[in-house]
Amino acid sequence: MNRKEQKKETRIKILKAAYKVYSTIGFNTSTLTIAKEANVSHGTIFVHFPTLSDLQISLIEEFANNIANEMHNLCQSNSSIESLLSHHLDMLIKYEDFYSNLIRDLVLLPDEVKLYFANLQVTIAFHFNQVFEREIENKNIKNISVHMLFNSWISLVHYYLLNKDLFAPNRSVIKSYKEELIKTYISLISIDK
Repeated sequence: MNRKEQKKETRIKILKAAYKVYSTIGFNTSTLTIAKEANVSHGTIFVHFPTLSDLQISLIEEFANNIANEMHNLCQSNSSIESLLSHHLDMLIKYEDFYSNLIRDLVLLPDEVKLYFANLQVTIAFHFNQVFEREIENKNIKNISVHMLFNSWISLVHYYLLNKDLFAPNRSVIKSYKEELIKTYISLISIDK
């Protein structure tokens, strides 16, 4: 393996370790903990990521790209709102611990990291809005501003994630409440026919 491939492999190793640490402990942890998890020297972290913000941004950017690609593919398939909500929750189940800690610790993170998180929310909202607008036009859901429709959904999901210990201790809160969250939300926004 040449030096360039080795460097790329080490970077990936650090990002995987950071993902694991942030998923289990949270974002209020040291780079030393990440270095130990990656089985690299502490200084190696800073060779690849000059600042902690750079590491967090790289990780959140990768996470955001994965979510955005999945949302884009779903919205291109003319899915229903129920399908969109279900798929969104399925994505969050895959990343539940990481995402829960991210939204919990967001206020502690540097502004650059917060900006990447905001961009992720904008991307998700854009894809949601495509489906919402179509469903409003088809008179399947109430004529509520699309930003309020999205904000209501994401607030509901975040509430459950942030209060996981109350709703589903030691298990996935999204898996536990997925059907109820979707059913309740759809009942709130649907037009009675």
